[in-house]
This record gives sequence, C-alpha cells and structure tokens, in this order.
Amino acid sequence: MKAILYIGHGTRSKKGADEAKQFLEAVINQVDVPIQEISFLELTEPYIDEGFKRCVERGATEIKIVPIFLLTAGHIKQDIPNELAPLRQQYPDVKLTITDSFGVQEIILDAIAELINTTSGTLSPSDSLLIVGRGSSDPETRIAFGQISEGVQERTGVELVEVCYLAAIEPRLDEGLEIITAKASGRIIVVPYLLFGGLLLTEINQKVRKKEKLGYSITHTGSLGKHEVIQKIVIERAASQGELLCSR
Repeated sequence: MKAILYIGHGTRSKKGADEAKQFLEAVINQVDVPIQEISFLELTEPYIDEGFKRCVERGATEIKIVPIFLLTAGHIKQDIPNELAPLRQQYPDVKLTITDSFGVQEIILDAIAELINTTSGTLSPSDSLLIVGRGSSDPETRIAFGQISEGVQERTGVELVEVCYLAAIEPRLDEGLEIITAKASGRIIVVPYLLFGGLLLTEINQKVRKKEKLGYSITHTGSLGKHEVIQKIVIERAASQGELLCSR
C-alpha cells in the first residue's frame, strides 16, 4: 500500500508549527493516497521516525518522502538521509522514494513578485528589495539566491536587490538591513525566503519594525507558504515518481 511522509523543518514556535501542520493537512486533503503522515526534521513533533513508523503501522509497503524545503542544502543532502538510514535497515521490505526540494522555480519567483505587489502595490525603480534567506554553508545556497535575486528583480523592475541570511553565511540580517537602508532612495520591501512563520520570521518582523520607527519606509511580505502556488508545488511533488532510495 502506498504512503506519503511529508517532512518539514520544524520550529520552536507553536504558531509556526501549527501553520506548517495546517498547510500540510490542506495538502493531504487534496492528494489521493491512502496513507499520509506529517513529520518534522527537528524542534517539532512528530519527528521523522515516528511519522515513518505510523505509515508502516497503517500498512504501508511503499513510502514516498516529500521534503517541504525550499532549497537543496545540508538538510536535504545529509540530515534527512541520515534520519532515514536506520529506518531503511529496520524496514528493508518497504520501498522508499524521495522527491526533490522545491528549488528555484519560475512559478515561485512569480509568486514572490505577487506577494511584493500585494504588500506594497506597484513598485517603482527607486524602490528596493532585501531578500532574506535562512542560510547554509552549502555553496549552492549563494548560487540559488543569486538566481532568486535576478529573477525577482526582472519581475519587479526595481534597481536595487540585496540578499542577506539568518545563519551560517554573510551578510547576516543586521548587516543586510544596514546595507539596504544606506543605499535605498525609495521604499524598502523585505522578502523573507521562508515557508512558514516562526521565530525566524518574528526576528525579521522585529528588526523591520525598528527600522520603520527610525523613519525608513520599510515593510516585509511575510512568509511564502501563504501563497497558493506553494501548496500546488507540494501536491505535484506528492504525485511525482520520486527517486528510489531503497527497494526489496
């Protein structure tokens, strides 16, 4: 019997965890697979091993892993496979496949432009964007955000787009805000490249509000998961074949 195990990142924020679970429950209601379970890599229960075992207990003989991650980095390349390794040994007869992270897709860049326009209305070339990534030491992260920056700039027509990160690589959020406020001549729109709310989005919101109180015309779009296209991508991933990890 076929099953899907969705794997989110996880957060210490109850509000953020609830948001992710509600999102995935909405996806589950639109996917025609008999067994579907939600799990998280860290910080939020149920964890991967519990979700996996629930699938098996419900009769799963094939499990498709669907990671809910925007980009391919350490979590996709190392952490999730490491968590799955002992489960593969424990349940060798269960066929296991996995889908890719979302990656840099045209429809996601379109969605970001829509979120920006919804937040701030039509932009002028003098407005500026600050894209905030989670951050990773994986070298592909900078490459991906270079593509994201270019794609969003093309769609919005602004002259200045900067990128900063919340962890692992520079520039960090504080420096990114200093750079953008020093260069900007018009409005500043901060774009958190995050799927759901949580402590990271709260941090961005607090620092944006501080800049606003100093007199800057600055706001942020909120998380990307609220755009319907993200749900569509997950549903498509759930229907895709996936890459074989192990078989009998």
